[in-house]
Amino acid sequence: MSGASFRVSIFGDSRAEQQMAALVAAGEDLSEFNDALGLVLESNTIDRFDREVDVDGSPLTPSIRAKVEGGKTLTDSGRYKGSITYESNASEIRVGTNVLYAAPNHFGATIRAKGGGKLTFRLPGGLGFRSVEEVVLPARPVIGFGAEDRSDAAALFEDFFAVKAPDLFAGGSA
Repeated sequence: MSGASFRVSIFGDSRAEQQMAALVAAGEDLSEFNDALGLVLESNTIDRFDREVDVDGSPLTPSIRAKVEGGKTLTDSGRYKGSITYESNASEIRVGTNVLYAAPNHFGATIRAKGGGKLTFRLPGGLGFRSVEEVVLPARPVIGFGAEDRSDAAALFEDFFAVKAPDLFAGGSA
């Protein structure tokens, strides 16, 4: 996957880490769990586009197009939102996109014309054209692993492994 993606490593309660490691050491195949969690993370990410919130649940900075023409920020054609996907195997889950403009939208960027020239673009709503030296895109991080994702992951893990690790979340957290 190119564009924007994220990587999460679990650190925290050593008891929970020990029990998760014990499941793996005992030969537990996490492929099915990782596939289910990947689907949840993909769905949560797409939902953030719909709700226009970032990974932490904060509202996205509205785009000029969304302000002038209506609609949603980051969802003009739907290509970016529709490109969100996950890949998983027994040891990892990756959520991301192959849309090249995802990274500047995710992390923010300053775009300048080559050679010190001007950028000319059409204003939304038929308001004409504008030339500027640079365009600043604010960060709009919709791909990531926020509190909602952590909660969903913990619930899913408990559902999957309640019998094999019944006290996994008792008195601790992952």
